[in-house]
Amino acid sequence: MEAIPWFECDDDELDPAQREFVQVLRSRAQCWPVQPIDTALPPPDRTPYGQLLAYLDIDDPERNRTVLTVGVHFDGAGVSGDKLHNQNFTLPSSPSALALQVTGSPQGTAIRAAEWFEMILRRPLVRYEWLHAGQAYANRYVYADTGFGLSQSYVARLAPPGLTDCLIAGGFDRGGGWINTTGLGQPDRIAHVRGTDAPQ
Repeated sequence: MEAIPWFECDDDELDPAQREFVQVLRSRAQCWPVQPIDTALPPPDRTPYGQLLAYLDIDDPERNRTVLTVGVHFDGAGVSGDKLHNQNFTLPSSPSALALQVTGSPQGTAIRAAEWFEMILRRPLVRYEWLHAGQAYANRYVYADTGFGLSQSYVARLAPPGLTDCLIAGGFDRGGGWINTTGLGQPDRIAHVRGTDAPQ
């Protein structure tokens, strides 16, 4: 069975600068604590800005769930990186705390992009869980070093009776049935998901 390559793509669709950029990323990715299938490199003509896009899905293996998609858009003279929309891969309308902006040669910007991916993978990612009757009815993924929130979920049918109504009355309803888990207080359980850097 043929192994899946890092940042898989048809190299013939890339120009020389893009190929140089991708080669550096592939070389650095060999030691990342993820699988090659977690990385992607869609053709530039199928990306939101018509540029080369290299992205990485960061998963919670225990829950078999993608927590965060991060990536860099390379325009030949620099990269813009940040968390990405997990369906159309656009950058946030305002840069997040994870944002990267750098200019330079393809090799130089690829090295900075690789360092950025590596920094994100090292950060201590944890899962907050709120439990009722032995089941998690809500969770929130955060970076333990900063408290920066990545994603969250809330399942009303598993929550304690009356809690959902209380949260809505308290203004924690984000609309469309989405509950903001910040209204839940301290979690019942905190699980380490990934990352090796100690919280500050």
